[in-house]
Amino acid sequence: MQSPHTPAASRDALAPVLRDVRAVVFDTDGVITDSARVHAAAWKAAFDAYLRAHPPKDPERRRPFDVQDDYLRHVDGKSRLDGAAAFLAARGIDTSPETVRAVAADKERRFVRRLREHGVDAYPGTIRLVCALRRAGVPRAAASASRHAGELLVRAGVRDLFDVLVDGGEAARLGLAGKPQPDLFLEAVRRLGVPAGRAAVIEDALAGVEAGRRGGFALVIGVDRTAGDDSGARLLRHGADIVVHDLEELCGGGAPK
Repeated sequence: MQSPHTPAASRDALAPVLRDVRAVVFDTDGVITDSARVHAAAWKAAFDAYLRAHPPKDPERRRPFDVQDDYLRHVDGKSRLDGAAAFLAARGIDTSPETVRAVAADKERRFVRRLREHGVDAYPGTIRLVCALRRAGVPRAAASASRHAGELLVRAGVRDLFDVLVDGGEAARLGLAGKPQPDLFLEAVRRLGVPAGRAAVIEDALAGVEAGRRGGFALVIGVDRTAGDDSGARLLRHGADIVVHDLEELCGGGAPK
């Protein structure tokens, strides 16, 4: 529903699919910032080191971590512990709490070092959409399973574009279940004061679009930046209503309807 105080021209700057949405929740890694590549590189280094030190009996399961397929299947959008456990289980490796914590901690050290050394950028198309939503009076939230989300947004210079941030630290404090459960997104729209049934979620992770669907959101938008043969179709199968390659496609005419 369009606010009586929002000029029609402001809503016209959005794709038709967004014009009745009253709030939008953005995942952080891979949607707002290009930090997904940093996470993927850190996971690869940590998992590959563990596979070399503790090779599975099955030679097929010794193959290195794949930054596209394995990342999307097992760790993208999840907490560090959940992601570590999922990948180790897929390779038939010990998933005791001690092992999972050790691998997750190694990934964390590698990620922080890469982040501090190289930083991250926000996607220009995402900035354009967020600014269009702000001009249209649509509240915006950033959500992430990562405890580093706030730092990422500040470093990218976009933290002030979002009314609300719910990150991994907040999720732990509140006892929110990780994706594919919708808790993180539901907390974000609760803070925006908008019911999920009138809000949209924008996600690039399979677990994330599934969380949006489970949460009863009016619109679940998948972002496919990988250009993989089946990546867009997988997002649709897991719960996305539509898939775009860049969020600029959701600005103005010619965007998805």
